[in-house]
Amino acid sequence: MNSSYFGQIAKKPIVFLSLVATTTIAAVGIGAPAASAEERSCRGTIGAITVDNLRVPQGESCVLQGTKVKGTIKVERAASLQASKVSVVGNVQGENARAVLVGNSTIGGSYQVVQGRNAGIVHSIVQGGILLDDNTRGLTVRANRVNDSIQVFQNTGGVKIESNRVDGNLQCKENAPAPTGGGNIVQGNKEDQCASL
Repeated sequence: MNSSYFGQIAKKPIVFLSLVATTTIAAVGIGAPAASAEERSCRGTIGAITVDNLRVPQGESCVLQGTKVKGTIKVERAASLQASKVSVVGNVQGENARAVLVGNSTIGGSYQVVQGRNAGIVHSIVQGGILLDDNTRGLTVRANRVNDSIQVFQNTGGVKIESNRVDGNLQCKENAPAPTGGGNIVQGNKEDQCASL
């Protein structure tokens, strides 16, 4: 894939927000640029502090313990994240990441890991959905409360999905091997490879 998986989605809102900010500045006659949220890079461990956006740079490892993130967490190529008891207002996103592991946490947006290796989310509340797509190592989705859907597509390292409460659908396609698990309470539909889970 030549372009970023999330980049195409992000481009249009950024252009729109820039246009709104420019129009607002022109309308009130203020020449200063609009304030933007700061992005903090994580290498090593961050404890119980509050940050805006957080990025785990390529090839680095980040451990979060009790951290509050007012924006989004992005895990870059070959990077790893281990997060426990964190609160994230936005999304947790990993693309080509080595590992994206989240436990006992709250995510206000979605948890999305694509074209990576290991991923796992356990004992967490996810206001959006969970997407695991085209990952190559073991994946775990266990004992979460998910207010949207869980989507698991084209993963090749094995997926365990168990004991989740899902307001949307549980959708699984083209995973080899097929996902295992059970005990999921799904308000929508259990589809394809996850029909019996």
